[in-house]
Amino acid sequence: MQLNKLLIIQFIITTFPVCAYAYVGPGLGAGTIGVILGIIGSLFIALFAVIWYPLKRLLKKNRKPKSQESND
Repeated sequence: MQLNKLLIIQFIITTFPVCAYAYVGPGLGAGTIGVILGIIGSLFIALFAVIWYPLKRLLKKNRKPKSQESND
């Protein structure tokens, strides 16, 4: 029980520091924004691929070829 309290206190101290003596320059800030946008973009593309391509295949399978339509 004592160990749990110690771990919780240590987590709170390291998660919420009082002062951060750090400098985030324009290069690091732009790089961070680029990484975040890249991750969001790749997740969007993956979701699009998982949903769109099977749906496209299903719609293509249900459609008749044009050569059969002209013979009718």
